Amino acid sequence: VLYKDNNYARFFVLETVARVPYFAYLSVLHLRETFGDRSPGLGERMRTHYAEADNELHHLLIMESLGGNSSIVDRTIAQTMAFGYYWYVIGVYTVSEQAAYHLSELIENHAYNTYDGFLKSNADELKGLPVPDIARKYYEEDNPFLFDLFCTVKEPDEDGQYSDRRPKLASLYDVFVNVRNDEREHWKTLCNLVQYDDMQGKGGMVEGTKPMPVIEG
Repeated sequence: VLYKDNNYARFFVLETVARVPYFAYLSVLHLRETFGDRSPGLGERMRTHYAEADNELHHLLIMESLGGNSSIVDRTIAQTMAFGYYWYVIGVYTVSEQAAYHLSELIENHAYNTYDGFLKSNADELKGLPVPDIARKYYEEDNPFLFDLFCTVKEPDEDGQYSDRRPKLASLYDVFVNVRNDEREHWKTLCNLVQYDDMQGKGGMVEGTKPMPVIEG
């Protein structure tokens, strides 16, 4: 309700908070590594979470370039939420990685649906607006190493071929399509971490985590 008519400010707050879990995970994993944890796959998971945090950072920079951070009120709300949420995720992740990943799974699913609804409601307007420089730099010009790293679950194209995503941007609409699709990439990884404790999961099909059945006895 607060941001009903101010989408870019709403997305600025969303992206400020959305990147918090990934560097919270990294904080805990770095500490474990410091105290001698050499578990198989630990380094790969840390690199992937860093790439996810970098992706969310660029979403944030895009929203800032659109004026989403122009109000000190919005900045204060976002930063206060991020600070508290960071320590909350630290606590949850320390006790249960699965619970922390499931929380982020729900948030990323919400982010995907939020952007998808925004695209459907504002398609014509967005198709007439230019691509922000930061978006073109990130999606088209930067080295794609980190971008590819967080895309852990590859999906086939119309011809059944698997390939890395290489976004092409013609308008602001395309930018938001890619931001939306990035959120789905995060969601897929998180679903697999919750269900299989593995980023790639099992097979190409990814489904949201379902509640455990209640056994009455």
